[in-house]
Amino acid sequence: MKRTPIHKALTTLLLSAGLGLASLGSATATEPIWDGNKVQMQSEKLSDGVFAYYASDARELNARGGAAATSGGLIVGSKGALLIETMLNKRLNQQVQDLSRKLGGKPLIYAVNTSAHGDHSFGNMFLPASTRIVQHANTRTYIDKHLSDDKAFMIKNFGTGRGIEEIKARTGDILVAPMATVSLDLGGKVVDVIDFGFAQTGGDLWVWEPQSKVMWAGNPLIAAKPALPWLLDGHLVATLDTLQRVYAFLPADARIIPGHGVAMTREDMKWHIDYLAAVQKNVQAAVDKGLTLEQTVAQTTMPEFGGYALFGWVHPGLNVPAAYRDLSKK
Repeated sequence: MKRTPIHKALTTLLLSAGLGLASLGSATATEPIWDGNKVQMQSEKLSDGVFAYYASDARELNARGGAAATSGGLIVGSKGALLIETMLNKRLNQQVQDLSRKLGGKPLIYAVNTSAHGDHSFGNMFLPASTRIVQHANTRTYIDKHLSDDKAFMIKNFGTGRGIEEIKARTGDILVAPMATVSLDLGGKVVDVIDFGFAQTGGDLWVWEPQSKVMWAGNPLIAAKPALPWLLDGHLVATLDTLQRVYAFLPADARIIPGHGVAMTREDMKWHIDYLAAVQKNVQAAVDKGLTLEQTVAQTTMPEFGGYALFGWVHPGLNVPAAYRDLSKK
């Protein structure tokens, strides 16, 4: 499945909606959605040796549909620990490393990037040399080709002086093939790193800790309701199929750590699945009638899925156009 570079995809979609990235949080050109120099990370214990990391204001932001910084986590076994997400810059990476030392007391033997997005992977370079990076095979290829452009994009939209300028590529030591699973033995805990299929990028990974029934989702699930999926690379049908596959995989009492929020439940996924299914139904009806993209956007308002602070561009400027292009190919 063809991928569009993140910086090009998001810039094109924002411009088509008449927005710059600073507009996402009603911010000025010098004020990013969230500031990598100000975010404070905190931990939440989910089970013995299993922790979620998220921004200190994430719960409040999630509740009112705001945009929170990147979430991640730590899983600790007798042999060592696994870090999920390495964050945007050195400052945030050091925060999660400090939390990991305090909570786990074990060396970081693995670190997983759930995607190539900079706020999930730029911190790789600050990890110990002994830590093995786990990525999707497509993520390593993507970073090798597009790091410079993505850094420039992130600097433009998250601001200079946020530590992005110094980032150098550190890519995967362990690669997950398409639709494959890699199991990592931490000692008393075996963690599965899974590709369930296309969900936002061509290199999405999900991290499943079966003992505690916790799944790290990355950006395919931004946060619980009222947050919505972002069809950055398009592919509505594939994304919906993947989320349904993950939902079927999870037990009823599973907990999910989304890409930018606090823990959510399996049933919370239904909001995202129902939204994409409604987009598919409405846009398919418009395509069948021969409507243009502009006409389709105008009539596919779906106010019942409102409440997300970014709804005004994510839905009409990103998701409906992506769905229209995807469904028009059929």
